[in-house]
Amino acid sequence: MDVTFQVLRQQPQGNPYSQEYRLTVEPGETILDCLNRIKWEVDGSLTFRKNCRNTICGSCAMRINGRATLACKENIAQEVTRFHPVGSDRPPVITIAPLGNLPVVRDLVVDMAQFWDDLEAVDPYVSTQGRAVPEREFLQTPEERSRLDQMGNCILCGACYSDCNSKAFNPDFLGPHALAKANRLITDNRDTRTEERIEQYNSLDGVWGCTRCYQCNTVCPMEVAPLDQISKIKHAVLDRHDQDSSRPVRHRKVLVDLVKSGGWVDERKFGLQVVGNYFQDVRGLVSILPLGFRMLAKGKFPFTFEPSEGTAEVRSLINAVQDYQRHQVEP
Repeated sequence: MDVTFQVLRQQPQGNPYSQEYRLTVEPGETILDCLNRIKWEVDGSLTFRKNCRNTICGSCAMRINGRATLACKENIAQEVTRFHPVGSDRPPVITIAPLGNLPVVRDLVVDMAQFWDDLEAVDPYVSTQGRAVPEREFLQTPEERSRLDQMGNCILCGACYSDCNSKAFNPDFLGPHALAKANRLITDNRDTRTEERIEQYNSLDGVWGCTRCYQCNTVCPMEVAPLDQISKIKHAVLDRHDQDSSRPVRHRKVLVDLVKSGGWVDERKFGLQVVGNYFQDVRGLVSILPLGFRMLAKGKFPFTFEPSEGTAEVRSLINAVQDYQRHQVEP
């Protein structure tokens, strides 16, 4: 099978450019196999990272056909099946680019410094006090240890970080990789800083910076589900704070309360309760007045609210989910 590889290349301090390579390949060859062949047989200047070649080290993370993944994990047959039009006479084209949200060093190699700095910011180690147990081991039951398995599967490849829309918008956002590790420590019964950690991540640069786009869950090659871990931290924050503590907390609580009350969001109340904090935040109220006037002028301000016919069912579902989540975050 003939395949065209379009590789986005970049020299130090240079502009990115696309370069094409044509190879005859086998369907079972991985993208990393093909990159190796290009480097060994066609163009020795092509630069990329690799190590284990077995989806363990995460070194070969890059963007393949528009999404971050491991080059050693994806093969030709998978990519052609997903992205090549059925019945097309043209050779399949596979695009390869460096990870996003990180500066390019050269070709497919990116500078991971900020990635590691964001991870370090969550202090990803069991607390010193928790480790300082003299003359005996700190034992865990199999059940206690199993709670850490999913987060522990993270190989720090950077795929979730690359495709995180929140990170692209807010460079100070810690990122899904760091917050998934953060939840591992919140869940770890050996750590003694649980409350301190939960407060540390309770910010717009922490868990409230996540927009729940689900992209991190989609691209994670190890099924860590970073979004799920971020959501667990959010629930821990919500359990410890009332509506007056901050706007992000109030946003979530008001949203859920309004949906429970009427089946969907009553837009008349939402802005006043979240931004205006139930008429207590004068500055917040003033900030939304221009929007309110524009809505009135265009006839888009809702003067009435019709509850959903399925309000009772919606309320019962929300209560069931909240009960489940409450049990999930209990130590």
